[in-house]
Amino acid sequence: MLYESTEPAQLNDQDQAQPVVGSAQWYAVQVASGCEKKVKHNLEQRLGTLDVADRITRIEIPQTPTVKLRKDGSRQPGEEKVFPGYVIVQMLMDDETWQVVKNTPNVINFVGAEQRRRYGRGRGHVKPLPLSSSEVERIFKQAEEQEPVIKIDMAPGDKIQVLTGPFKDFEGEVIEVSPERSKLKALLSIFGRDTPVELEFNQVRKES
Repeated sequence: MLYESTEPAQLNDQDQAQPVVGSAQWYAVQVASGCEKKVKHNLEQRLGTLDVADRITRIEIPQTPTVKLRKDGSRQPGEEKVFPGYVIVQMLMDDETWQVVKNTPNVINFVGAEQRRRYGRGRGHVKPLPLSSSEVERIFKQAEEQEPVIKIDMAPGDKIQVLTGPFKDFEGEVIEVSPERSKLKALLSIFGRDTPVELEFNQVRKES
């Protein structure tokens, strides 16, 4: 099982990352929350200035498409991160490339296995472990093939107004939200009685 650590990795002369002979491999890198794009940009800038572009070949933030429904019923396309807090990097691992990635602002650590200290107390460093080919394939397949996820700023208890359909202009309260079906259930007052009604996301507007 991969070990995730937020402690800085410290390599000494005996424990330094050994060069990998062969093709570049994919590694998962844990980053500060909300800083995925910033890390990607900064790391891409460092590749040229530190002359490692031939060994760090790709930096990706796997994302899936989303569609956000606005209050007026319009749809706003967007993207959602598959693994918030992580960037995946294709690289040939050696001491220099390890340092370039690890010392990029807002990078916490590589995902890997903890290497215990050979003497003394305290935790050791994290040895980066490459992702398996099946993991990489699954990550990119999920990002490329997933249908857009419908996102809506509504939750049980919210007040809504129906915009279209047989219940147009009715007002009610949301009791259940089903994003995977793009539907919600709301209690509408019909003939003086609260009645649960299933509605499409684009049929309603959230009351401010």
